[in-house]
Amino acid sequence: MSTPPGGAVPGPDGRLRCPWGLSTPDYVAYHDQEWGRPVHGDDALFERLSLEAFQSGLSWITILRRRETFRAAFAHFKIADVAAFTDADRERLLADPGIIRNRAKVDATLANARVLAQWSPGELDELIWSHAPDAASRPVPRTLGDVPAITEESQALSKALKKRGLRFVGPTTAYALMQACGLVDDHLRDCAVRAAA
Repeated sequence: MSTPPGGAVPGPDGRLRCPWGLSTPDYVAYHDQEWGRPVHGDDALFERLSLEAFQSGLSWITILRRRETFRAAFAHFKIADVAAFTDADRERLLADPGIIRNRAKVDATLANARVLAQWSPGELDELIWSHAPDAASRPVPRTLGDVPAITEESQALSKALKKRGLRFVGPTTAYALMQACGLVDDHLRDCAVRAAA
């Protein structure tokens, strides 16, 4: 059986993978071990939400390679700690060459932490996961062309997050979050990671 154009392709070990996950060893590891696996916990989801926002307009590999620096700069994305950041912390972040020094994205991350610090424990987790679609109702993508950039669920999640005061959470960012955190499984039909799940 031949692989459809844009379908899963063999990696360095011969296993079929989503084509985007093969360009670098960093991507192979992220694709195989993290992407599409369920993520729970407010701090963990705040990290993913923040990193997806920083990725907007950039390649994900840019963020992936700086993730440890981001974690160090943003107190490991502990909501309570980031919410307590001062103007001096903001200036430190804007001067840090190890992260993306985009003023709007830094400000959104700090503002989001302050909003989330007012929520009850588990509230972010519950809100995000309440938008997970029924897996049985979703067709399994055969090619990259079958993977959407936004869905009704990501639009609803974006709207819900914005309504609660969060920033930099458009429907495309919301869908990338859903993919990264396992709310949806967009590994291609023939991808070895999907088969192993």
